[in-house]
Amino acid sequence: MMSILEKAPGLIDALKGEMTPKFLATRNPEGKPNVVPVISILPANDKPDTLFFGNFLLRKSIQNLEKDKRVGLLIITQELQGWMLQGDFEEFQRTGSYVDQQMRSSLLRYNAYTGIRNAGVIHVRALLGTFRMPKLLVLRDYVLAQLARIVGKAPREGATIPLPVRREFKKIAAVKVLSWVGEDGYPIVAPALSLQPAGGRSLICWKGKRIPEPHEGVTVAANVLTADAVSYQVKGQWVGGGRTGTIKTSEFYAGGPPIPGGQIT
Repeated sequence: MMSILEKAPGLIDALKGEMTPKFLATRNPEGKPNVVPVISILPANDKPDTLFFGNFLLRKSIQNLEKDKRVGLLIITQELQGWMLQGDFEEFQRTGSYVDQQMRSSLLRYNAYTGIRNAGVIHVRALLGTFRMPKLLVLRDYVLAQLARIVGKAPREGATIPLPVRREFKKIAAVKVLSWVGEDGYPIVAPALSLQPAGGRSLICWKGKRIPEPHEGVTVAANVLTADAVSYQVKGQWVGGGRTGTIKTSEFYAGGPPIPGGQIT
């Protein structure tokens, strides 16, 4: 019997790619999502439907996993083929083959911030969906979101987006994802490549038919990962309606050194 990962064509090869963008979403005790890039996620060879990752610069995610095991994942290739997964965190391993494999990876072997503390293990319970996005359609969606921003489709209230965060979310050549907690309590991570600043207090995206949508008014988290490995996370309230979706922003977090996961203003 084929495993969930084996049933999805191309997924295992994408997971093996050390530089393939991969995102992990967790939730805090209040049910608010947190989503960060974790490109160290790899498929296990010894157990079906098992993934493992290096505990490296994941302070907030680790805190959430200690309280709630439910996770969401998104894997997206450079060709913009992607998979949305749902799983349960199982444990951290301080020694063993998972730790050894993470430490041998090119991602961590030459990293100036030393190696991992341990390896986290996730059991995949469901494949929520797959997608393939032609780059011309991604460009079209970005332009349509830009036009919607110009005509004032985004909310005017919200916290002021810091300039570095605004600059990175403005880039079209970046991977952007949206996360929220689904009705079953598990975090969901979906692609939102057209997401961009709408003024200084909100983000806007063009939904089309390719972006699953959270319920109106729920807390969402968005993350941007650029080609230069710069990452920021934005949290806020989802405002839907029509072909656009917007985030009324409230919190902003850095994704890397010197304070990974630290809140910024």
